[in-house]
Amino acid sequence: MTGLIAAATAATDKRIAFRSGLVSGTIQRLPGAFNPLVAKLIQEIGFEGVYVSGAVVSADLALPDIGLTTLTEVAGRGQQIARVTDLPTLIDADTGFGEPMSAARTITVLEDAGIAGCHLEDQVNPKRCGHLDGKAVVPTDEMVRRLRAAVSARRDPNFVICARTDAAGIDGIDAAIDRAKAYADAGADLIFTEALADESEFEKFRAAVDIPLLANMTEFGKSELLSAAQLQDLGYNAVIYPVTTLRLAMFAAEHGLREIAATGTQSGLLDQMQHRSRLYELLEYQRYNEFDSGIFNFTVEGGRR
Repeated sequence: MTGLIAAATAATDKRIAFRSGLVSGTIQRLPGAFNPLVAKLIQEIGFEGVYVSGAVVSADLALPDIGLTTLTEVAGRGQQIARVTDLPTLIDADTGFGEPMSAARTITVLEDAGIAGCHLEDQVNPKRCGHLDGKAVVPTDEMVRRLRAAVSARRDPNFVICARTDAAGIDGIDAAIDRAKAYADAGADLIFTEALADESEFEKFRAAVDIPLLANMTEFGKSELLSAAQLQDLGYNAVIYPVTTLRLAMFAAEHGLREIAATGTQSGLLDQMQHRSRLYELLEYQRYNEFDSGIFNFTVEGGRR
């Protein structure tokens, strides 16, 4: 049953793998998972890690991304996702859910949830989506206190603490670079600069900061969508695709529901659905037979659509 009901890889080993991947010279690709099943698919396809987006956790609860979710909700969803995959999971911890002491507690809770790393941002609380206008950032020294508190609370030295700055869209890229350097000095292992516009800005940031960097390739935002190969050539260490799978799924769900509303049947949608046999394959249904032959004792008809 090893690796069936839960991943076979221990959280400590996932953290080591994530930290090693960040300095491997190969960009670490982390698509967002909006549920644990998507995380299993991300692993099967061969990505290096899984990302849990705060915007997606909010949207899943039918809430906007403005700091309404709690540490308990975010950590709970992160734990559900991290436990089913052997890949490291990076999670969005917003502003740390409060003052520096809250940021410290956030690290301990996320460690206990089996997460490999998190990012904390320098927005004023309550925050907003990083690709929207009207953001505000806290003074640099306040974010430094937030980060130092987080670093001091870490029990597993391989848990990755990433510092996100939203300053580029407010005060300009030079201000964001200055913040990134201060955050690295405060103990951040990885820097995430939100809403850079194009390749030249990503390149400028890489030239100025000498610790691992994460790029955010979210759709419909302020950043040009660069490929993983382009980002790797620029010297970036990790890339996230935070909302992609949710957007794909919601587009398909809306299309299907409108079809049923209009026609009264889903019969015209079958070739757009994951087949039952493929779902059972992804769930490794048949392997459960090794544990109890009474659980899986049937044949699934049909192809792998």
